[in-house]
Amino acid sequence: MKKFLNFATYAILLAFALSFTACSTEEPFAVQLDEQQTLTANSATSKLIEATVSNDGSYDNIVDGSSCFDIRFPYTVMVNGLEVTIDSKDDLEIIEELFDAFDGDDDILDIIFPITITKADYTEITINNIADLRELAEQCVEGGDDDDIECIDVIYPVTFFTYDRNQEQTGSITLESDKEVRRFFAGLDEEDIISLQFPVMFEMYDGTKITVNNIEELRDALESAKEACDEDDDNDHNDDDFTKERLDKLLVECPWLVKEIKRQDQNSTDYYFDYALNFKEDGTVTARDREGNMLEGEWGTRVSDYRVKLTLAFEFIEDFTLEWFVYEIDKDRIKLHIIGSDGDKIILKRACDEPDVECGEAFITDTLQNCVWAVSNGESASFLDSLRIDFSNMNIHVRNPNETVVDEGNWAISGTTITFNDLSAELANYIGDWEIIECRADRFKMKRGEEYLVVEKDCE
Repeated sequence: MKKFLNFATYAILLAFALSFTACSTEEPFAVQLDEQQTLTANSATSKLIEATVSNDGSYDNIVDGSSCFDIRFPYTVMVNGLEVTIDSKDDLEIIEELFDAFDGDDDILDIIFPITITKADYTEITINNIADLRELAEQCVEGGDDDDIECIDVIYPVTFFTYDRNQEQTGSITLESDKEVRRFFAGLDEEDIISLQFPVMFEMYDGTKITVNNIEELRDALESAKEACDEDDDNDHNDDDFTKERLDKLLVECPWLVKEIKRQDQNSTDYYFDYALNFKEDGTVTARDREGNMLEGEWGTRVSDYRVKLTLAFEFIEDFTLEWFVYEIDKDRIKLHIIGSDGDKIILKRACDEPDVECGEAFITDTLQNCVWAVSNGESASFLDSLRIDFSNMNIHVRNPNETVVDEGNWAISGTTITFNDLSAELANYIGDWEIIECRADRFKMKRGEEYLVVEKDCE
């Protein structure tokens, strides 16, 4: 929440702004401005400054349905029959969680009046009933949108200078917040001449900082920022504003457990519950089920229409394989959904204590030496279907259905590449290096050129 001045300070600030404008009753005058250093209070650049420092009322749209004002803390609401006191922005998440908990039902939110709202210019109004609140909300731009610029912020302090019609400086004031600047502009007449002490620094929505050195650079920076990000001004509380970079960083920090999944009108949570997804910076992701079986896939993110999309691709998990919209994100939970679908969604919960098991050398070595494995080349040749391989002690013993050893050799591993050595009979053609492309606790798929070899656990 942006800083507020007490009433006395506010009055002094407003009086200062009025002191050099209120007494003039003369007609508007024409002067030749230095367009690189000065501007009038009604200029296009001044309007951009006002829009940048206006109070952003969009963060509590889940309550008031309007981006043109916000409700001053604290206040109380009834959410689906439960009383909730809202003391800060963080408390708004409680409302969202209660809405999500009643998924599929009509959510009911009632505000306990009276409340005080703060408008874009930081003026405050007491509202006594829902009718008056809705009337004010309807005056906002349709759809919850507003005119403020939220993708760029002023780095304070900034100093403004005031001038008379001869462009002689009449005063200066150093301001420390958006509210102070907005109220400063509120005290100006349209033809008043002002300027800024350059350079002025700004911070963009993604954390980058820019410096402007004159009026032209200032205007260009603010114009560019108008469409630089999703200001999240709609009333969809599930469309939380965040960046692709934040999501990428969050995904690779820890494993994520599947807590809920719905696809094609089917709830598959019981089947996929607590599947562990491990996202890697190289774009690979492993999915491990409750039995330890692992599948490797790919992931990626992109931005489309100011929304972040997460793509998951697994050869053997169709329910995950899709491009998902990310509609909610916090440090412990990510919600994915499909726009236009009948409730398709995945809810992931961060699990930093979950062991990060990779399809690496240690996992492959330990798994292959445990139990006996059926083998297939994945083609029409069926002679491999009856063979079983024992990989224990880094040796290879191939047996037929009669338990007769029909071939033997040894194997080595480096990373995810297995090398078969010294085979001379049934599997002689399979000597050499094989890259493991699918890794599970009960199944490995290997590739050599255009050839494939599959082994599946057969402990019985």
